Amino acid sequence: MAADGVGGNDDATPAGHGPVGPRSGRYTYGRFYDGPDPLAPPFDVREAMDALGRDVMEGTSPRQAMRELMRRGLRDQQGLDDLQRRLHEQRRRLQRENRIDGTLQEVRELLNQALEAERNSLQAEDSDDARFREMSLDALPDSPAGAVRELENYDWRNAEARQAYQQIQDLLGREALDQRFQGMKEAMENATQEDVDGVREMLSDLNELLDAHGRGEDTQEQFSEFMEKHGQFFPENPGNVEELVDLLAQRAAAAQRMMNSLSPEQRAELESLMQSAFGDPRLAEQLARLDSQLQAMRPGEDWDGQGRFRGDNPMGMGEATRAMEQLAQLDALSEQLSQSYPGARMEDIDLEALEASLGRQARVDAQRLAELERELESQGVFERGPDGSLTLSPKALRQLGQSALRDVVGSMSTRRGERETQRSGAAGEASGATRPWEFGDTERWDVSRTLLNAEMRHASGDERALDVTDVEIVETEQRTRAAVALCVDTSWSMVADGRWVPMKRTALALHHLVSTRFRGDALQIITFGRHAKTVELGELTGLEGAWEQGTNLHHALLLAGRHLRRHSDAAPVVLVVTDGEPTAHLEQDGHAVFDYPPSPETLRATLNEVDAIARLKAALTVFMLGEDPRLEEFVDMVARRSGGRVVAPDLDGLGAAVVSDYLHSRRR
Repeated sequence: MAADGVGGNDDATPAGHGPVGPRSGRYTYGRFYDGPDPLAPPFDVREAMDALGRDVMEGTSPRQAMRELMRRGLRDQQGLDDLQRRLHEQRRRLQRENRIDGTLQEVRELLNQALEAERNSLQAEDSDDARFREMSLDALPDSPAGAVRELENYDWRNAEARQAYQQIQDLLGREALDQRFQGMKEAMENATQEDVDGVREMLSDLNELLDAHGRGEDTQEQFSEFMEKHGQFFPENPGNVEELVDLLAQRAAAAQRMMNSLSPEQRAELESLMQSAFGDPRLAEQLARLDSQLQAMRPGEDWDGQGRFRGDNPMGMGEATRAMEQLAQLDALSEQLSQSYPGARMEDIDLEALEASLGRQARVDAQRLAELERELESQGVFERGPDGSLTLSPKALRQLGQSALRDVVGSMSTRRGERETQRSGAAGEASGATRPWEFGDTERWDVSRTLLNAEMRHASGDERALDVTDVEIVETEQRTRAAVALCVDTSWSMVADGRWVPMKRTALALHHLVSTRFRGDALQIITFGRHAKTVELGELTGLEGAWEQGTNLHHALLLAGRHLRRHSDAAPVVLVVTDGEPTAHLEQDGHAVFDYPPSPETLRATLNEVDAIARLKAALTVFMLGEDPRLEEFVDMVARRSGGRVVAPDLDGLGAAVVSDYLHSRRR
């Protein structure tokens, strides 16, 4: 809804616009037509991105991560799993509370009522004919279908008995029609012979129409005549023969599934009873012919399925058929919500059927999920690599890094009472010059220049709003650069002990801080397992844990040293995140040697590289995860030889510890 302003001339503005003038005192309200709903809650893309990033960092493919997001939903948004669970509950409740032999039960009750009334009348008569009739009633078959057939030509003496028997025939006819034509049970109540003849004529014309259509004849004119004559039987108002066949086949298949769900004895009883519908076997013949044609025309419908109903509430044939249709709809919706078939899309979900089954809110939830999926895709969350695989886009990585850094800053502020902007240090002494603001700049604004730019931009109008293009910042002297090597352990123990994602989020936070706040710094991310290698942030984010023995810190420090030497004008910083002592080293031929416990050669090679890092005057910090006494002994040795530090954070504090140490090293 949107407020429509009403001006002094009492003319309402179009929907979606504000008041006409300042003196407007009255408002009218109408439906909002212009664009997206302005009152709809905004998409929480940040929360969705965090969820996607977490799954990808745990080793899930981007496509699967998106599917998992749709399944789980968000904090205040039901996911597909929740909707699917509600569908399953409704399906179970439908089957648990109802049973589908209600027509048979009602026939038995009416038959017993008729026989009891007739016997009471016969007992009052003192005649041979009365005794003969009693004998014939006693000789009736036990099955209701057999008894009803035997009584077709019986001359009832009791009016109540005759009426009850007539109700059986009417009930069977109404139920048979209600199975295939919606609302016929109520429409044919108290039907006259003329009504029955009209239904039989409609069925005959329908079968002739389908016969002609099946032979490939042009039946459009015949269809139009049929609908003009019998349209009252089809409130759905199909537009052509194909739509009519679709409509009838869906109902007929549900009716067949209902019959399949009965026991063989019950099914045989009903099939036999249908011959007595309205006291005219020709109606059952026409319906059987119709079912046969529909099954031939739509073999893809489910004609063989069945359902198990075990409740106490009896349903008639028409009602049970609608229950079978409802089960089929619930199953179709469940498959759509599963999104497990090839090419599945959120747009596949039948929102109208979902609303009919679970209510308005379920439709809203599904719509919001589909819109969220489109929003994430439009924002370029994923990009396709040269091999066709999906990876997180640079934009998505920036958003994940921003989120990770935000968490880190929050953790740092609670521990130290400081904010990120305070910890990152001053920008340097002002040089006297200014320049336009660029993304990532943290220098203070030159207020006078900024306001002057705004005034010049709006010289021709009265508007005083600031634009980002107006902002100028104070130039400062060049700050000291840093060359940072972040070495992260990717051995299997990091995965097994739940340190995989915290390690990746730490790298994301540090990368985002460097790329937005200290863009002059050179950050290199180095992973080390059996071997070490330099990786881009996207590669590390999507890296899957692999069973591989070896913690080759020696190789990682070799690569870190090369990075520091390439940036010899920058302050060297080495940050190592590991949960185990070194168990592998690199030979001169490039072959990695693994030994556990660590061999003297591995320890010697690793410590030699620690010494090389120390000679570069690098600030070396080891972040030790876990409580391994052998690892503690080793990192203490590293700290003494390099003059570095050892930090033992918990997993929640890893990111804050690494970022804090980086900032501390820069100031040093």
